[in-house]
Order: sequence, then C-alpha cells, then structure tokens
Amino acid sequence: MISSERMAMVDRNAAALGVSTKQLMESSGNAVARAVRERAAPGDRVLLICGRGNNGGDAMVAARFLDEFEVETFLLGRPGTIRTDIARENWDTLVESDLPSRTVTDSREFDLDEYGPDLVVDAMLGTGVTGALREPEAAVARRLNAADVSVVAVDVPSGVDADTGTAAGIAVDADAVVTFHDDKPGLADLDADVTVADIGIPDAAETLVGPGDLLALGRDADSHKGDNGEVLVVGGGPYTGAPALAARAALRAGADLVRVACPEPVAREIQGYGPDLIVRSFDGDHLAPRHVDDLLDRAADQDTVVFGPGLGSDDATLDAVAEFLAGYDGRAVVDADALQVVPEVETDAELICTPHQGELLRMGGETADDWRERADLVTAFAGDLGHTVLVKGRYDVISDGTDTRIGRTGNPGMTVGGTGDVLAGVTGALAAQVESPLQAAALAAWANGRAGDAAADEFGDGLAASDLPDRIPQALRDEGE
Repeated sequence: MISSERMAMVDRNAAALGVSTKQLMESSGNAVARAVRERAAPGDRVLLICGRGNNGGDAMVAARFLDEFEVETFLLGRPGTIRTDIARENWDTLVESDLPSRTVTDSREFDLDEYGPDLVVDAMLGTGVTGALREPEAAVARRLNAADVSVVAVDVPSGVDADTGTAAGIAVDADAVVTFHDDKPGLADLDADVTVADIGIPDAAETLVGPGDLLALGRDADSHKGDNGEVLVVGGGPYTGAPALAARAALRAGADLVRVACPEPVAREIQGYGPDLIVRSFDGDHLAPRHVDDLLDRAADQDTVVFGPGLGSDDATLDAVAEFLAGYDGRAVVDADALQVVPEVETDAELICTPHQGELLRMGGETADDWRERADLVTAFAGDLGHTVLVKGRYDVISDGTDTRIGRTGNPGMTVGGTGDVLAGVTGALAAQVESPLQAAALAAWANGRAGDAAADEFGDGLAASDLPDRIPQALRDEGE
C-alpha cells in the first residue's frame, strides 16, 4: 500500500531511472482499457471523461486501445489548459487520429442522456488532488451518480481522497477502480471493485533514494522565522570542528535557526566558524550529568536535537547522554560516541541514529559486505531498536524496521573525517521539516552524498568535510527542474 505523496515520489524516481512518464502512461492506459473490456461488451458505447492532468492522459491513451467499442472522449476544459506535456501530447494524438472527442468548458454542455453510454470512465482527477470538486467536475459527478450507468474510475474516484477514502463534497460513486503500481489506503473502504495494475515501475524506484524524494520538501511562501525548523546541536569538548560542521550543515539544509550547546572552553572557537550560529555554552570542559536539566529545557523549544558531534566518550559524558535521552520526548539525531548508549536507554524520544558500520557493531548491530545482505541486517536491527537507523557506507542503508531505503550517492573521498558530522546536521535540519523520520534520513543521506560528489568533482580525493555544507543547497535541488 502506498500514499499519494509517496506515489508521486516513486513516479519521479522511476523517470530518473529511465522509465519515462510516456512509458508509464501507455501502460496505465492499457490497464484502463483492460478494465473497460472486463465490464463492457463489444459495440457498447463508452464515454471517457478526462481532466487536464495525467489522470486524464491515462484515459486518452485508453481510447486508442478500445477499437471494439463505440468510444468518445470528453476533455473537461480547453486543450490549451492541459497541465502536463504528456497529457497534451496524448490529446493531440486523439485529435490527429480522428477519434471522436470533444471539449466541455461549461457543465451545462455535459448531457449524459444525449450520449447514452453503457459505461463511463472517470478520469477527471487523480490521487494528487484533494479537496472538494469544483465545476465542471462537480456537476459531472452529480450527473454520473444520478445515472444508471457503470463507472470505472482511473486510479481513484474523482473527489475521493486516495489516502483517507473520504470526500470533502460530492465524489464519483464508481463501480470499479483501476489503480496503478500499488493499492492506495483510501480505496479499502470504497464500495467498488479495485484492481491494482502493474505498469512497469521498477522496485528500485521505491527502494533507491532519488530526486522524487525531494517532493517531501517545501517551504511555504508565507512562512516566518522558525517555521522551517529550529535545531539544537549538542556537541564539542574534545573536538570543536564536529559540532561546527553539523551546525553549518543544518543551516545549509534549510533550518531557520541553529543553536549550539557546548562546553565553555570551546564556545568561542565554534562561534568562529560562522556568524549565523547561535552558541550557548555550559560550564566545564565536557558534557556531564549536571548539565542535563538545562539541556532538556533548551531542547523543549527546538524541533530537532542533534546529539553527539565532538562530545567524546568520557564516562560522565555518556551518562549525561543516557540521562538526556531518557528524559527527552522530542525528535533527535544521535551520532558519534553518543550512539553507544542508545540500545540501553528507555526513551519516548523519536531517534534517528547515524552510525558508520563500526559504530553499528558497537551498538550491537550486524553488517555484511554485500549491501543487500546488509540492508536485511539493518532492517532487523532497526526493528529491534525501535528507532530509525541510517548506516553510512558505500551504499547507505536507511530503515525504521518496516521500510528500508538505499542511498547510492557519495564517493571514496568522503572517508575523510567530518563528513559524518555534516550528515548529522543535514539529517537534523530535514527531520525538522519532514514528517517522516525515515524520509528525512533518506533525503539527508542522498543530499550529503551529492554534496560530496560535487566537492569531489572539484577536489578529487582531496576533498575536506568543510567543502560539503555550502554544496548542500544545490544537492537538495532537483536537477530535472
């Protein structure tokens, strides 16, 4: 089962893998044609009602494969307002092929009785559209529901939310639905026969992180400071570069505000890495249990905490990490030495753990040379742990124990120290912006690797971790846009 948002990502990832939208629409149209043949007899009158998006395009393709029927295609709106190139191309093909078609720009022009169909294909709106139907779609839906005619819906009945099965107003009461690739959550409660058609989307489009995953991101034009994420980085003491790299990466990954909590002796040095960082120190030269209450107060106002970069492994520090996680109930990215305490801590926090393979072993997990075998091991470990795990490597493995993604960006030059701190910061920023921890971690792994690849193009294996943060914004843009 797949949500409408995830389905849009998978479509885009399939295109990036070389399976074009045109190929997918041809397959979808064939699936619609098969559904019509199962419910209509040769010679029946079949009316295809098409919207101006790809849902309508699927039905336009179907019209070309229904020679044994008396078929007519209605386009709701003017051809010049068709929203996608591929749907427009298929409309033009219909017109040039002299197949019966007409446009409906006013709901009063839609007379179902005049046409007298034996079966209607509802392809007005697809899974990506929510909210109440507008005109002329609403009027068409009312007339379809009032008529004694069989209706086959494409992907989802128009007006029905594919994720919830509910409708904000009038919706088409379909007798059958042909949906694509995988079932949709909202179809289960419909009083309709649902068919899931395989349209040739490869499994890799779901498993491999790709440009489609960027659809999870979006910045509201009316947003204000803080709306796009506030991140607290807790780190430093033995090391100063690590928390600074994580904080800078969080800013470059879109967080509005990034604060750093660190031991007082290194605060000034960390501040020197950038004027955009808000640095607040605590006493002593390393994190200790006496600092935990103050850190919990600071973390309460943040969207995400990045815990671990540069903290070190002093016994008192690890005790403080455990005490913090036990008392925290928000979202946190745990990295570096702080990872080793996670398996022993009972916490209400939602954690994203970012170990390399050595740290994974120290946490009690297992690894393997083959990335597919490693993916199975990480999935099992994440399920036992009860948190999302991002295991860094040539192939990054990201799992919450149920779903697992693979990141294939990055290069051997990224074995240099500090790139993991950058990843932790990017993960923290995206976890503040994206609802799903798995999705945030997958995007972070992909973007961190792309930034590393861009740095390698310039510096080769001599890249430094400090080269990555400034390349994160471009890494989070879709090259196909």
